[in-house]
Amino acid sequence: MSTIAIVSALLDEQRGLLNQLQNPQKRLRAGRTFWCGQWGEQQVVLVLSRVGKVAAASTTATLIEAFGVTRILFTGVAGGLGDGVRVGDVVVAREFLQHDMDSSPLFARYEIPLYGRTCLSCDAAMTAILLEAASAGLARAGSHFHHDLLIAEPRVHAGLVASGDRFVSSAEDAAGLRADLHSAGHDVLAVEMEGAAVAQVCFDYGVPFAAMRTISDRADDQAHVDFSAFVQQVASPYALAIVREFISLQLNQ
Repeated sequence: MSTIAIVSALLDEQRGLLNQLQNPQKRLRAGRTFWCGQWGEQQVVLVLSRVGKVAAASTTATLIEAFGVTRILFTGVAGGLGDGVRVGDVVVAREFLQHDMDSSPLFARYEIPLYGRTCLSCDAAMTAILLEAASAGLARAGSHFHHDLLIAEPRVHAGLVASGDRFVSSAEDAAGLRADLHSAGHDVLAVEMEGAAVAQVCFDYGVPFAAMRTISDRADDQAHVDFSAFVQQVASPYALAIVREFISLQLNQ
């Protein structure tokens, strides 16, 4: 049976997922705690990536080399950058780039040296399932979770997500990042700190990868406000609802 890894960025998010595992077994490797078990009929490994691209890359390589996972799904939170991307919305990544990659003048800005590309695409089939799961999961979650942290009903977006080893937390930085990417032809929906690294390792190994991010803020001066409450009351229930739908849908493919 194939094994899917579900990588979470935050402990509060992982707890809800961990509760779904049947016969969970704890394994320690490379400074990480990996939980192996069954989610229904699906073999699953859960792990926290920790923060940043290096930590995410190390975690991903360990999942592939040591645990033999054949697909990877990443869940977490992100700052919204795109027009109409609001707090509480879910962004499903179609591709990733590193917004802090700059090897110019040897290579074009944002281009990954020796790869001949700037963006790395997520797996099309997994992403299609994840988009369907996100819509169904939000519909279910919306009727069961009440909170005061959202100004509107959540929506699902799909497109480019930017990653970098910097927490974008001011309106000036967010506007500058968005303008720089737009001038290079990249319309970005959200910004976070791990996804592009996971995408690159999965590209190297030929392992299908998909990712979703719940928008916790607009990557501005309010990015730190009620963050813990948001993760517990919004992002964690959304992740559980969406991953549950994803597991069910992909088993029926």
